[in-house]
Amino acid sequence: MAIVTTLYIRDVADDVAQTLKDRAAEAGTSLSAYVGLELAKIAARPTNAEVAARLRARDRTGNPSTADIVAEVAAGRR
Repeated sequence: MAIVTTLYIRDVADDVAQTLKDRAAEAGTSLSAYVGLELAKIAARPTNAEVAARLRARDRTGNPSTADIVAEVAAGRR
């Protein structure tokens, strides 16, 4: 069984709270369950810094050079 933490979120604008309530009702779930699922989706996505770090760590030895790319773009414009 997973450990569950309770979060309290303060100072949510009324229009935001109403939108979340409406979406939860449309999904046929409670506000708490709906917001929990949305938070899980957010937490599962990598941050911009994580994406940038992954891109920097990639092996690019087999990729075309900048000159190759420029030449292909120029050839396509002819």
